[in-house]
Amino acid sequence: MKPIWILLFLLMGIFSNAQNAFEMSEPKKVVIPFQLINNLIFIPIEVNGVELTFFVDSGVNETTIFSLENKDIQLSNLEKTTFTGLGTSGSIDGFKSEGNVAKIGKNLTNKDFAFYIISDPEFNISSHIGIPVNGIIGYQFFKNLQVIIDYESKKMTLFPDDKSFQSKVRKFEEFPITIEKYKPYIIANVEMTNDPKDSKLLLDLGNTDAIWLFPKLIKDFVYNRPNIEDYLGRGFNGDIFGKRSRIHNLYLGKFKFEKPLIAMPDEYSIQNLNLVKDRKGSIGSEILRRFTVAFDYKNEKLYLKKNRNFDDPFHFNMSGIDFKQDGMQWEQDLMHIETKKNTNLQGTEVINNALQYKFVLKPIFSIAGVRKDSPGALAGLQKDDLLIKINGKKTSDMTMQKIVDLMKSEDGKTIEMEIERKFKPMKIKFILEDPIPYQE
Repeated sequence: MKPIWILLFLLMGIFSNAQNAFEMSEPKKVVIPFQLINNLIFIPIEVNGVELTFFVDSGVNETTIFSLENKDIQLSNLEKTTFTGLGTSGSIDGFKSEGNVAKIGKNLTNKDFAFYIISDPEFNISSHIGIPVNGIIGYQFFKNLQVIIDYESKKMTLFPDDKSFQSKVRKFEEFPITIEKYKPYIIANVEMTNDPKDSKLLLDLGNTDAIWLFPKLIKDFVYNRPNIEDYLGRGFNGDIFGKRSRIHNLYLGKFKFEKPLIAMPDEYSIQNLNLVKDRKGSIGSEILRRFTVAFDYKNEKLYLKKNRNFDDPFHFNMSGIDFKQDGMQWEQDLMHIETKKNTNLQGTEVINNALQYKFVLKPIFSIAGVRKDSPGALAGLQKDDLLIKINGKKTSDMTMQKIVDLMKSEDGKTIEMEIERKFKPMKIKFILEDPIPYQE
């Protein structure tokens, strides 16, 4: 099961103010360190003097705020609106705000920052990420800037002019893209079994999967076997369901990906989407993280250079468990204090070791859901079970990323969990198993 933080958004319209973009105050490149969690990129953006955390997503039109985490921020020109997008319901209510000031570092400023606000308190992804997340930013970030994303160093570099950008991407592979409805699209070659077909796919940094395909939009589509029914994530309009499987190959120019995982949302989940002509699906960050990626929206170009992750196998959460973080709690940690050396009356050196306890805020993790017939479900795990230990290690000393990585680690790996269910401790053991190995 995939958690709520696979998010794809489509907003009703675009802000009319063409100046709604970031500009450099000085003509020099800007380097932005980012956090990378489950292939998603998170950066700090100061809005009206208050620092917020956004994740960067090329698959969205507009900037959206869905949680302020009790931060006091003054917003300008609020107006009620509605949203629509992936999910099974029609629309949700919210607001839009224009005339704000946003800053990224010291050299990037948007003096007329416009964004949407989701007022539904249920739409908060922080518990599924493991850090406070306030919103998502898309087209506004990319439209006037040439951006290189280095997944290995976890840094983005923004360039002040075409010359300096081109000097950095001269050894990259260049691809033409189109910017349609404020999003980037590329033609890739999708080989389901043995018949490669050119397919128009959205380049979607906000999708943690490798590939999404829309079966309803592909003529004579046949699901590869084996496949499983799964929860794919959450959009503006609710939960997204569909199937997961593998395809034979994906080709991006000379780059070839063998047996990548694909997700295929059902027709009810995409019924509210206003798709661009001929779109067949998306390329997600599980593919893009295998490169250093350069976007040039102005010239409609994408540049790719393989990194050391390129040959990683395509694993997903084989446990079938969806995890969430339920806040923080104080824990007592044992610590060593500075060692002191003294000499006694006999002239012998004496070492004094001292121990001291300190209280540290640590995360609390629980189970948000379990996929039917998955290893976790067959072992008896249930929604709301509190996680205490995994393979002998306290989960309070882990991050969400570490837990998910364990569940993706390898087919046949044994997982031992200590949990608490309604204040009763329990021990659970299961073996990770890939339910959708590719079959010729």
